[in-house]
Amino acid sequence: MTLITTTDALEAFCQSLAGAEYITVDTEFLREKTYWPQLCLVQIAGPDGAVAIDPLAEGIDLTALYAVMDDPAILKVFHAARQDVEIFWHLSGRIPTPLFDTQVAAMVCGFGESVGYETLVTKLAGARIDKSSRFTDWSHRPLTERQLTYALSDVTHLRPAYEKLKRRLARSGRSHWLEEEMAILTDPRTYQVDPETSWLRLKVRTNKPRFMAVLKELAAWREREAQRRDLPRSRVLRDEALLEIAAHAPTTIDDLARTRGMGRGFAEGRQGADVMAAVQLGLDIPDRDLPKVEPRDEPPPGLQPIVELLRVLLKMKCDEHNVAAKLVASSSDLEAMAADDSADVPALHGWRRELFGDDALALKHGRIALAVIERRVRIVPVGVSPSDSNAAETET
Repeated sequence: MTLITTTDALEAFCQSLAGAEYITVDTEFLREKTYWPQLCLVQIAGPDGAVAIDPLAEGIDLTALYAVMDDPAILKVFHAARQDVEIFWHLSGRIPTPLFDTQVAAMVCGFGESVGYETLVTKLAGARIDKSSRFTDWSHRPLTERQLTYALSDVTHLRPAYEKLKRRLARSGRSHWLEEEMAILTDPRTYQVDPETSWLRLKVRTNKPRFMAVLKELAAWREREAQRRDLPRSRVLRDEALLEIAAHAPTTIDDLARTRGMGRGFAEGRQGADVMAAVQLGLDIPDRDLPKVEPRDEPPPGLQPIVELLRVLLKMKCDEHNVAAKLVASSSDLEAMAADDSADVPALHGWRRELFGDDALALKHGRIALAVIERRVRIVPVGVSPSDSNAAETET
């Protein structure tokens, strides 16, 4: 078992990866007390073994590691890659490419929705994972042998799992399905947080324009402050307090201090002044420039049965092609498709349209129908009775 704690050892290991077709990668990190994830350990398995890299070791320079992550000749294999990729993007400004996410590949290959690592390696590699170190404090040093064994198992068992998934993808002809998903994971826009749009994540009960204007400025200030201080948003200002301030739009320190969830110490301090400045910015926005939030349209009468019909088709098609339904279309996608043939949803683009979208529109407009034939839901052309369709299948 190897734990790398020096720059020289890291550079030597990274040089040993030259010529590798792929490596498997995982990270251990903490995020409960910070805005940005705190990287505590990086595990890599290459052709000749696996190592754990300690990014918290005194004086270690991770430049060689970032170069490997950016090497176009080496495929980086992760499981549930998004948070790991975000870490490398934040620390190095680069996204690991090329990329292969075994969780997404497993959904493409019919292993269900958001399949966990333990389930996947049990099915594909016959491995059993010791879960006792799952919720350990990875920032505490020294790391124990049990912790390192657990951490390295996240990349050693991933190698045979990846090999089998790769072969399944090749046999099924679905490699391009995965490529479309990897294009999203390797797009920097996936990981960029714009403070000016952070207000859109908040759940509000009103869409009054002036309230929204104040809320937008407050949320932008909180996001920038959380990033600057590297604190969770809630440690800067809780959502409830943010909404309360936006609703009452205090114009004096006394008003702010009386806001539920606030105290005079906060109101009279620097953060209180910043909050007041954000509120004033929202109040000063001209009426013509106030943010507009379109209310969600009530579904037209009779739309829900169409949604349910599309849901049956989706399950049928995904069962037939052995792919996770969640990867093809969400409930909101089905609602949008039921209401609009040109809805801008993934299910009407690329491989999803080939698998499901075209048939969904055909079903919606009565060009095809669904029928139960021999206890299974089948697609039948309109005008062909289920018995005729069954006979045709039997003859074939």
